[in-house]
Amino acid sequence: MITIIDYGMGNLKSVYNALVKIGFNCRISGEIKDIEKSDKLILPGVGAFKDAMDNLEKMNLIPIINKKVNEGCPLLGICLGMQMLFEEGYEGQPRKGLGFIEGEVKLIEPNEEVKIPHIGWNRLEIIKKSKIFNGLNEESFVYYVHSFMSTNMSEDNLIAYSEYGGINIPGMVNKRNIYGAQFHPEKSGEVGLRILKNFGELIV
Repeated sequence: MITIIDYGMGNLKSVYNALVKIGFNCRISGEIKDIEKSDKLILPGVGAFKDAMDNLEKMNLIPIINKKVNEGCPLLGICLGMQMLFEEGYEGQPRKGLGFIEGEVKLIEPNEEVKIPHIGWNRLEIIKKSKIFNGLNEESFVYYVHSFMSTNMSEDNLIAYSEYGGINIPGMVNKRNIYGAQFHPEKSGEVGLRILKNFGELIV
C-alpha cells in the first residue's frame, strides 16, 4: 500500500489518480496509523516551505516519517515535497526541513532573463543510472511549477536535472530509499507515469 501523506498542502487527488491509473493500491491519509502500515510513502506539496513543515509538525507526522524512512521504506517527495527532504528552506524566514538530504532550498537565480516561477516542460537530463528511470529514453520531458530549488547539495545525491535560465535545476535526487522529484510526475504524461510506476515497483 502506497500512502500519499495528507498534511493539508498538495495536489493529493492528482497523484492518487495517477497511481490508480497505473494499477497501484494507494490512499490519501494524514493518520499516523496509516503511514505506519504503508509499504511506500509519497510526500506531495504545493505552497510555501515553512507552512508545509509547520503543518507536518502540528500533525505530529515528522517522527513517523523519520521512523519509516530509517526502516527502509521508500519515500518520494514531489515538488515542495522534494524540497522538504533537505536540511533548510529560505522561503520567507529560514525553516528547518526534514534533513534527509544535505543541502538548502533557495529562490531560483537564473543567469538569463526568464520568468520566475519556472512553469513548463523541460528536458530531464539523467546523469546517474537509477531504477526510478527504467524505461525512459534520452528525450524525456517533465513538467515543472516552482520558484525555489535545492542548492549546496552533494553531487552524489543528484540523479537528474533540467536546464532553465542558464542554470541547472535539480530535477531528481536520491539517497538510499529516499527520492525527490522537483517536477510533477503526475502532470508529466507517460514519462511521469513511468517514474511513478518505477517507484511503486521498488523492492523494499
